[in-house]
Amino acid sequence: MTISARRGTRSGIRRSALRTGTAVAISTVLALTATACGDDGSGAGGDKGNEGSGKGEITFWDNNTAVRRDVWMEIIKDFEKKYPDIKVKYVGIPAENVQSKYDTAIQGGGLPDVGGVGTAMLAGVAAQGALEPLDERIATSPLNGKLNDAFMESVKSAGAGDKLYELPTSANNGVLYYRTDLFKQAGLGAPTTWAKFFDAASKLTNTGKNEFGYTIRGGEGSIAQALDASYGQSGITSFWDANNAKTTVNDPKNVAALQKYADLYKKATPSADVNNDFTKMVAQYDSGKIGMLSHNLGSYGDHVKAFGTKFRGIPNPTGPNGTRVQVSNPVDGLGLFKASKNKKAAWKFMEFAASHAENSKWNESAKQIPANTEAAKDDWVQKSEPTKLAAEALQSGSTKIVQLPYYLPDWNTISKADNEDDFQKVMLGKMTAKSFLDALADQLNKAQTEWKQQAN
Repeated sequence: MTISARRGTRSGIRRSALRTGTAVAISTVLALTATACGDDGSGAGGDKGNEGSGKGEITFWDNNTAVRRDVWMEIIKDFEKKYPDIKVKYVGIPAENVQSKYDTAIQGGGLPDVGGVGTAMLAGVAAQGALEPLDERIATSPLNGKLNDAFMESVKSAGAGDKLYELPTSANNGVLYYRTDLFKQAGLGAPTTWAKFFDAASKLTNTGKNEFGYTIRGGEGSIAQALDASYGQSGITSFWDANNAKTTVNDPKNVAALQKYADLYKKATPSADVNNDFTKMVAQYDSGKIGMLSHNLGSYGDHVKAFGTKFRGIPNPTGPNGTRVQVSNPVDGLGLFKASKNKKAAWKFMEFAASHAENSKWNESAKQIPANTEAAKDDWVQKSEPTKLAAEALQSGSTKIVQLPYYLPDWNTISKADNEDDFQKVMLGKMTAKSFLDALADQLNKAQTEWKQQAN
């Protein structure tokens, strides 16, 4: 289905997304206004909760029950064995419903003691005064100094303030997968730099044999991947200018980088890519006719099934000066809700879940990067090369992270429904990268200005 065939559907999605973004923005304004007028910051309904006895029952909301329920049940079993005076009530929520579930509970009551909160939704929940700052608890915890610095920075940035509202547990980093057998046949080295990446994309393409060097994401979820490629090539390390007022997305270096990336379409990629979301893109890559794929750690198991040992997953390519730049990936974690009547017990559970053994167990199941730096050194990480390399790149400081503005109420709308169609036009040659990024920058600058006005 092409752009024109999807326009009606897309416009409906856009209207729905805009309504959602507006609702979140209104909630943010109300919360910030209440704080400015002397609200005690105690959370939804003014319920401060209390520390409690450190015993009894606490409620935990899992923000992705479809794929994480089993490992959470193991962690809960371990926790209740260590702390027999505390019982954890598990409530599983599908990932696509968790944001609305939190918003409803914040307004009407019924929040859990602890809940899964990723950086993509953190600002919306924190701005409504629902989360307890965790800085002091972490400072006096055995976890202090044992959490990945890059994850902590991402969490603080996503919360749009100087306080930590999420205990990070994992991250799903970007990975460049490539077929080692195809590279060897073509006499190519690993695509560790952007120059090598583009060279391989060209040399591995033989359209007559339906063979391609790369598969590019043109369907749903394309914008974040496109920005990753843009900043990765340009080497720009900040999403905003020095005054934190204007975005760098349409910097001339990013414009040139995005145009070069989009020009791969149909020259070194399949034509179906213009409509492919991640599931179709991954399936297409695993069919065996494509040399490289940009995705994340989540598809590693699929590639093992398809190719065995005939592929590798490495961090994003580096620029000419050897620096790797990538946009931030959402960091998953746990939030402590202010309305909890037993924060002491709830924090014990959070602390336990982020400890070495349990954080390792969770991430081995999810195939993601542990936030606990001791867990990141465990054997299973060393045996899973993409996870190992991603963890090393983040911990070593060799990777520069461009923090995406998850805190903007309109971010999801701007980065998805509002601009995915236009990126397809860039791929098809119907719009220049400059026009696309200028329009994107205009939306982002307006959203940033509005957010700053509300915050003040």
